[in-house]
Amino acid sequence: MKHLTHIRDLGPEGVETILAQAAAWKGKAPEPLFLGRILGMVFFNPSLRTRASFESVMLRGSGNAIVMDVGSGVWKLEDRPGAVMNGDRAEHIKEAAPVLSRFVDMLGVRTFSAGGDDEQDEVDPVISAFRRHVTVPLVSMESAREHPCQGLADMLTLRENFGSTKKLPVTLTWAPHIKPLPKAVPNSFLLTAAAAGCEVRVAHPPGFELHPQVRAEAEAYAKATGGSITYTHDQAEALAGSHAVYAKSWGPATRSAHTAGDVSALLASHADWMTTRKTLEQAAADALFLHCLPVRRNVEVADDVLDHPSSRVIDGAENRFHVQRSILSWLLSA
Repeated sequence: MKHLTHIRDLGPEGVETILAQAAAWKGKAPEPLFLGRILGMVFFNPSLRTRASFESVMLRGSGNAIVMDVGSGVWKLEDRPGAVMNGDRAEHIKEAAPVLSRFVDMLGVRTFSAGGDDEQDEVDPVISAFRRHVTVPLVSMESAREHPCQGLADMLTLRENFGSTKKLPVTLTWAPHIKPLPKAVPNSFLLTAAAAGCEVRVAHPPGFELHPQVRAEAEAYAKATGGSITYTHDQAEALAGSHAVYAKSWGPATRSAHTAGDVSALLASHADWMTTRKTLEQAAADALFLHCLPVRRNVEVADDVLDHPSSRVIDGAENRFHVQRSILSWLLSA
Protein backbone atom coordinates (compact mmCIF):
# COMPACT_ATOMS: atom_id res chain seq x y z
CA MET A 1 0.00 0.00 0.00
CA LYS A 2 1.38 3.39 -1.03
CA HIS A 3 1.26 6.66 0.88
CA LEU A 4 2.40 10.15 -0.08
CA THR A 5 2.84 12.22 3.04
CA HIS A 6 6.42 13.41 2.40
CA ILE A 7 8.63 13.83 -0.65
CA ARG A 8 10.77 10.95 0.63
CA ASP A 9 7.86 8.66 -0.27
CA LEU A 10 8.71 9.44 -3.90
CA GLY A 11 12.38 10.34 -4.00
CA PRO A 12 13.80 11.78 -7.24
CA GLU A 13 12.58 8.85 -9.35
CA GLY A 14 9.04 9.09 -8.01
CA VAL A 15 8.97 12.86 -8.45
CA GLU A 16 9.84 12.33 -12.11
CA THR A 17 7.07 9.73 -12.44
CA ILE A 18 4.42 12.05 -11.00
CA LEU A 19 5.52 15.05 -13.08
CA ALA A 20 5.74 13.08 -16.32
CA GLN A 21 2.25 11.68 -15.88
CA ALA A 22 0.80 15.05 -14.91
CA ALA A 23 2.34 16.68 -17.98
CA ALA A 24 1.07 13.91 -20.26
CA TRP A 25 -2.49 14.22 -18.98
CA LYS A 26 -2.63 18.01 -18.88
CA GLY A 27 -4.53 19.44 -21.80
CA LYS A 28 -6.48 16.24 -22.37
CA ALA A 29 -10.05 15.65 -21.27
CA PRO A 30 -10.07 13.89 -17.89
CA GLU A 31 -10.70 10.16 -18.15
CA PRO A 32 -12.83 8.18 -15.65
CA LEU A 33 -9.73 7.24 -13.65
CA PHE A 34 -11.58 7.13 -10.35
CA LEU A 35 -14.86 5.52 -11.38
CA GLY A 36 -16.46 4.03 -8.28
CA ARG A 37 -13.73 5.43 -6.02
CA ILE A 38 -14.15 7.72 -3.00
CA LEU A 39 -11.56 10.08 -1.55
CA GLY A 40 -12.11 11.04 2.08
CA MET A 41 -10.65 14.43 3.03
CA VAL A 42 -10.04 15.44 6.64
CA PHE A 43 -9.38 19.15 7.16
CA PHE A 44 -7.97 20.43 10.44
CA ASN A 45 -7.35 23.81 8.80
CA PRO A 46 -8.91 26.09 6.15
CA SER A 47 -8.42 25.52 2.45
CA LEU A 48 -9.31 27.02 -0.91
CA ARG A 49 -7.08 25.52 -3.65
CA THR A 50 -6.48 22.21 -1.89
CA ARG A 51 -10.12 21.37 -1.26
CA ALA A 52 -11.36 22.61 -4.64
CA SER A 53 -8.59 20.90 -6.63
CA PHE A 54 -8.90 17.50 -4.92
CA GLU A 55 -12.69 17.51 -5.18
CA SER A 56 -12.41 18.52 -8.84
CA VAL A 57 -9.93 15.71 -9.52
CA MET A 58 -12.32 13.13 -8.11
CA LEU A 59 -15.49 14.50 -9.72
CA ARG A 60 -13.92 14.99 -13.16
CA GLY A 61 -12.44 11.52 -12.85
CA SER A 62 -15.92 10.02 -12.27
CA GLY A 63 -15.27 9.44 -8.57
CA ASN A 64 -16.47 11.24 -5.47
CA ALA A 65 -15.10 12.98 -2.40
CA ILE A 66 -16.25 13.24 1.21
CA VAL A 67 -15.13 16.39 3.04
CA MET A 68 -14.85 16.44 6.83
CA ASP A 69 -13.91 19.56 8.83
CA VAL A 70 -12.45 18.68 12.21
CA GLY A 71 -14.22 20.53 15.01
CA SER A 72 -17.03 21.63 12.70
CA GLY A 73 -19.35 18.74 12.03
CA VAL A 74 -16.64 16.21 12.90
CA TRP A 75 -15.31 15.50 16.40
CA LYS A 76 -12.08 17.17 17.43
CA LEU A 77 -9.40 14.52 17.07
CA GLU A 78 -6.65 13.51 19.49
CA ASP A 79 -3.30 12.39 18.05
CA ARG A 80 -1.11 11.98 21.16
CA PRO A 81 -0.31 8.40 22.21
CA GLY A 82 -1.45 7.66 25.75
CA ALA A 83 -3.40 10.91 26.05
CA VAL A 84 -5.89 11.28 28.90
CA MET A 85 -8.81 12.52 26.83
CA ASN A 86 -10.51 14.76 29.37
CA GLY A 87 -10.40 17.88 27.18
CA ASP A 88 -12.26 18.94 24.04
CA ARG A 89 -10.88 16.20 21.77
CA ALA A 90 -13.62 13.59 21.78
CA GLU A 91 -12.14 10.98 19.42
CA HIS A 92 -8.68 9.54 18.88
CA ILE A 93 -7.08 9.07 15.47
CA LYS A 94 -6.53 5.43 16.53
CA GLU A 95 -10.25 4.89 15.99
CA ALA A 96 -11.03 7.61 13.44
CA ALA A 97 -8.42 6.57 10.86
CA PRO A 98 -9.34 2.87 10.59
CA VAL A 99 -13.06 3.66 10.66
CA LEU A 100 -12.74 6.16 7.82
CA SER A 101 -10.58 3.66 5.95
CA ARG A 102 -13.55 1.29 5.76
CA PHE A 103 -15.69 3.91 4.01
CA VAL A 104 -13.26 5.29 1.41
CA ASP A 105 -10.62 4.13 -1.06
CA MET A 106 -8.09 6.86 -0.21
CA LEU A 107 -7.74 9.38 2.57
CA GLY A 108 -6.30 12.91 2.50
CA VAL A 109 -5.39 14.91 5.61
CA ARG A 110 -4.61 18.63 5.96
CA THR A 111 -3.09 19.78 9.23
CA PHE A 112 -0.85 22.77 9.93
CA SER A 113 1.97 23.21 12.38
CA ALA A 114 0.81 23.67 15.97
CA GLY A 115 3.20 26.62 16.22
CA GLY A 116 5.40 25.03 18.87
CA ASP A 117 8.88 24.49 17.53
CA ASP A 118 10.67 22.95 14.57
CA GLU A 119 11.47 19.72 16.42
CA GLN A 120 7.77 19.03 16.91
CA ASP A 121 7.10 19.82 13.25
CA GLU A 122 9.85 17.43 12.23
CA VAL A 123 7.97 14.63 14.02
CA ASP A 124 4.83 15.68 12.10
CA PRO A 125 2.53 14.23 14.77
CA VAL A 126 -0.92 14.37 13.17
CA ILE A 127 -0.10 13.11 9.69
CA SER A 128 2.20 10.47 11.25
CA ALA A 129 -0.63 9.26 13.49
CA PHE A 130 -2.96 8.89 10.52
CA ARG A 131 -0.25 7.05 8.60
CA ARG A 132 0.14 4.54 11.44
CA HIS A 133 -3.56 3.77 11.64
CA VAL A 134 -5.06 4.04 8.13
CA THR A 135 -5.67 0.92 6.08
CA VAL A 136 -6.02 2.73 2.73
CA PRO A 137 -3.55 4.96 0.80
CA LEU A 138 -2.94 8.30 2.51
CA VAL A 139 -2.03 11.61 0.88
CA SER A 140 -0.91 14.74 2.69
CA MET A 141 -2.88 17.83 1.76
CA GLU A 142 -0.28 19.72 3.85
CA SER A 143 1.17 18.86 7.23
CA ALA A 144 3.40 20.47 9.82
CA ARG A 145 6.55 19.48 7.90
CA GLU A 146 5.63 19.43 4.22
CA HIS A 147 3.16 20.28 1.48
CA PRO A 148 4.23 17.77 -1.20
CA CYS A 149 1.37 18.49 -3.61
CA GLN A 150 2.37 22.16 -3.72
CA GLY A 151 6.02 21.36 -4.32
CA LEU A 152 5.14 19.05 -7.21
CA ALA A 153 2.82 21.66 -8.74
CA ASP A 154 5.64 24.20 -8.56
CA MET A 155 8.00 21.85 -10.42
CA LEU A 156 5.39 21.18 -13.11
CA THR A 157 5.03 24.94 -13.58
CA LEU A 158 8.79 25.34 -14.01
CA ARG A 159 8.98 22.48 -16.52
CA GLU A 160 6.19 23.96 -18.60
CA ASN A 161 8.06 27.23 -18.88
CA PHE A 162 11.66 26.06 -19.15
CA GLY A 163 11.37 22.56 -20.60
CA SER A 164 13.50 21.03 -17.86
CA THR A 165 14.38 21.63 -14.23
CA LYS A 166 17.82 20.05 -14.49
CA LYS A 167 20.44 22.63 -13.47
CA LEU A 168 17.77 25.34 -13.51
CA PRO A 169 18.78 28.20 -11.19
CA VAL A 170 15.86 29.00 -8.86
CA THR A 171 15.62 31.17 -5.76
CA LEU A 172 13.53 30.50 -2.67
CA THR A 173 13.39 33.85 -0.89
CA TRP A 174 11.94 34.57 2.52
CA ALA A 175 9.16 37.18 2.62
CA PRO A 176 7.78 39.28 5.48
CA HIS A 177 4.36 38.68 7.03
CA ILE A 178 2.18 39.94 9.87
CA LYS A 179 2.65 36.65 11.76
CA PRO A 180 5.05 33.68 11.75
CA LEU A 181 3.97 31.08 9.22
CA PRO A 182 4.76 27.33 9.11
CA LYS A 183 7.67 25.98 7.09
CA ALA A 184 5.78 23.27 5.18
CA VAL A 185 5.75 25.15 1.86
CA PRO A 186 9.38 26.34 1.86
CA ASN A 187 10.44 22.87 3.01
CA SER A 188 8.57 21.28 0.13
CA PHE A 189 9.83 23.72 -2.49
CA LEU A 190 13.40 23.04 -1.37
CA LEU A 191 12.98 19.26 -1.25
CA THR A 192 11.11 18.95 -4.55
CA ALA A 193 13.37 21.37 -6.42
CA ALA A 194 16.40 19.41 -5.21
CA ALA A 195 14.75 16.13 -6.24
CA ALA A 196 14.05 17.66 -9.67
CA GLY A 197 17.70 18.64 -10.16
CA CYS A 198 17.44 22.41 -9.74
CA GLU A 199 20.24 24.69 -8.63
CA VAL A 200 18.47 26.05 -5.56
CA ARG A 201 19.44 29.25 -3.79
CA VAL A 202 17.74 29.83 -0.43
CA ALA A 203 17.77 33.40 0.90
CA HIS A 204 16.50 34.44 4.33
CA PRO A 205 17.41 36.78 7.18
CA PRO A 206 19.56 35.41 10.01
CA GLY A 207 17.55 33.30 12.44
CA PHE A 208 15.15 31.87 9.85
CA GLU A 209 17.08 28.72 8.96
CA LEU A 210 15.15 25.63 7.86
CA HIS A 211 15.46 22.48 9.94
CA PRO A 212 18.81 20.62 9.63
CA GLN A 213 17.09 17.35 8.72
CA VAL A 214 15.17 19.03 5.91
CA ARG A 215 18.38 20.57 4.62
CA ALA A 216 20.21 17.23 4.83
CA GLU A 217 17.44 15.45 2.93
CA ALA A 218 17.48 18.13 0.23
CA GLU A 219 21.26 17.84 -0.07
CA ALA A 220 20.93 14.10 -0.64
CA TYR A 221 18.41 14.66 -3.44
CA ALA A 222 20.59 17.31 -5.06
CA LYS A 223 23.57 14.98 -4.98
CA ALA A 224 21.51 12.23 -6.65
CA THR A 225 20.12 14.49 -9.39
CA GLY A 226 23.12 16.71 -10.14
CA GLY A 227 21.48 19.76 -8.59
CA SER A 228 22.88 22.03 -5.92
CA ILE A 229 21.79 24.06 -2.89
CA THR A 230 23.26 27.25 -1.46
CA TYR A 231 22.11 29.33 1.50
CA THR A 232 22.64 33.04 1.97
CA HIS A 233 21.42 36.02 3.99
CA ASP A 234 21.93 38.19 0.90
CA GLN A 235 18.78 38.25 -1.21
CA ALA A 236 20.52 39.92 -4.17
CA GLU A 237 23.22 37.26 -4.20
CA ALA A 238 20.59 34.51 -4.39
CA LEU A 239 18.67 36.25 -7.15
CA ALA A 240 21.57 36.81 -9.52
CA GLY A 241 20.99 34.67 -12.62
CA SER A 242 17.89 32.92 -11.24
CA HIS A 243 15.21 31.98 -13.76
CA ALA A 244 12.49 31.55 -11.15
CA VAL A 245 11.84 33.37 -7.90
CA TYR A 246 9.67 31.72 -5.26
CA ALA A 247 8.71 34.00 -2.38
CA LYS A 248 7.35 32.59 0.87
CA SER A 249 7.19 33.73 4.47
CA TRP A 250 8.06 31.46 7.35
CA GLY A 251 8.69 31.85 11.06
CA PRO A 252 12.01 31.92 12.91
CA ALA A 253 13.98 28.74 13.43
CA THR A 254 13.45 28.69 17.20
CA ARG A 255 9.90 29.89 17.67
CA SER A 256 9.66 28.65 21.23
CA ALA A 257 12.50 31.01 22.19
CA HIS A 258 10.49 34.10 21.19
CA THR A 259 7.47 35.79 22.73
CA ALA A 260 4.67 36.85 20.40
CA GLY A 261 5.87 40.43 20.64
CA ASP A 262 9.44 39.40 19.87
CA VAL A 263 8.34 37.57 16.73
CA SER A 264 6.18 40.46 15.52
CA ALA A 265 9.08 42.85 15.96
CA LEU A 266 11.45 40.45 14.25
CA LEU A 267 9.17 40.09 11.23
CA ALA A 268 8.63 43.83 11.02
CA SER A 269 12.36 44.46 11.08
CA HIS A 270 12.72 42.63 7.77
CA ALA A 271 9.95 44.39 5.84
CA ASP A 272 12.51 45.25 3.14
CA TRP A 273 12.53 41.59 2.07
CA MET A 274 9.14 42.06 0.35
CA THR A 275 9.37 40.97 -3.29
CA THR A 276 8.94 43.91 -5.68
CA ARG A 277 9.72 44.52 -9.35
CA LYS A 278 13.07 45.92 -8.25
CA THR A 279 13.70 42.62 -6.49
CA LEU A 280 12.99 40.62 -9.64
CA GLU A 281 15.14 42.90 -11.76
CA GLN A 282 18.11 41.42 -9.90
CA ALA A 283 17.28 37.97 -11.34
CA ALA A 284 17.66 36.74 -14.93
CA ALA A 285 15.83 38.67 -17.64
CA ASP A 286 13.38 35.80 -18.18
CA ALA A 287 12.78 35.18 -14.48
CA LEU A 288 9.30 34.01 -13.50
CA PHE A 289 7.61 34.58 -10.17
CA LEU A 290 5.87 31.85 -8.15
CA HIS A 291 3.97 31.79 -4.86
CA CYS A 292 1.80 29.08 -3.32
CA LEU A 293 -1.13 31.42 -2.46
CA PRO A 294 -2.86 32.83 -0.54
CA VAL A 295 -0.62 35.90 -0.57
CA ARG A 296 -0.86 39.14 1.39
CA ARG A 297 -0.44 41.77 -1.28
CA ASN A 298 2.01 44.55 -0.51
CA VAL A 299 3.20 42.76 2.62
CA GLU A 300 4.80 39.60 1.21
CA VAL A 301 4.69 40.53 -2.46
CA ALA A 302 4.00 43.82 -4.22
CA ASP A 303 1.17 44.34 -6.69
CA ASP A 304 3.66 45.08 -9.45
CA VAL A 305 5.00 41.53 -9.14
CA LEU A 306 1.73 39.64 -8.78
CA ASP A 307 0.08 41.55 -11.65
CA HIS A 308 3.11 41.36 -13.96
CA PRO A 309 3.12 39.03 -17.01
CA SER A 310 6.02 37.12 -15.47
CA SER A 311 3.84 35.96 -12.57
CA ARG A 312 2.84 32.30 -12.70
CA VAL A 313 0.87 32.13 -9.45
CA ILE A 314 -2.42 31.23 -11.18
CA ASP A 315 -0.79 28.66 -13.45
CA GLY A 316 0.87 27.13 -10.40
CA ALA A 317 -2.47 26.90 -8.61
CA GLU A 318 -4.06 25.18 -11.61
CA ASN A 319 -1.24 22.66 -11.65
CA ARG A 320 -2.34 21.42 -8.26
CA PHE A 321 -5.17 19.67 -10.13
CA HIS A 322 -2.84 17.99 -12.61
CA VAL A 323 -0.24 16.71 -10.14
CA GLN A 324 -2.91 15.54 -7.70
CA ARG A 325 -4.65 13.56 -10.42
CA SER A 326 -1.32 11.91 -11.07
CA ILE A 327 -0.69 11.34 -7.35
CA LEU A 328 -4.07 9.71 -6.69
CA SER A 329 -3.66 7.45 -9.70
CA TRP A 330 -0.20 6.48 -8.45
CA LEU A 331 -1.56 5.73 -4.97
CA LEU A 332 -4.12 3.34 -6.41
CA SER A 333 -1.69 1.57 -8.74
CA ALA A 334 -0.29 -1.80 -7.77
